[in-house]
Amino acid sequence: MRKTIALVAHDNRKKELVEWADWNKEILTKFNIVCTGTTGKLIDQTLNSEVNRKESLYFNITRLKSGPLGGDQQLGALIVEGKIDIMIFFWDPMQQQAHDVDIKALLRITVLYNIPTACNRSTADYLISSTLIDKGYIPKPMDVDDYLSRRIPL
Repeated sequence: MRKTIALVAHDNRKKELVEWADWNKEILTKFNIVCTGTTGKLIDQTLNSEVNRKESLYFNITRLKSGPLGGDQQLGALIVEGKIDIMIFFWDPMQQQAHDVDIKALLRITVLYNIPTACNRSTADYLISSTLIDKGYIPKPMDVDDYLSRRIPL
């Protein structure tokens, strides 16, 4: 089964993510790709460029809304639905974002559902080069039974 990888980047990190994706294009041909907004546009322009088409490389890229316009929440919903296998999110730790609460919620969901997540180039390199990348690895979500069966006083 073809895995789906989410590629997301803040404005100050988009160039780095695009370069990373281009460098790893051979591996990324094996994935469905989901991106938020402008990142998706840039990734699509780069990966589905004329040069790559001449090399018979084609990338299936789904673009969601921009992060601040709900794209982070759309991506979180896809994770909850089991439709995202890996997330590469080059976020900018030096710049406050208007949608910081959405970003925190998205990262929380990746931890809750045990989705392999890279937040910088080195961890993205480790993930993409892992021997598990081509295997049928199924992450085990956190056990939330205690939470679901908790007693709520009225």
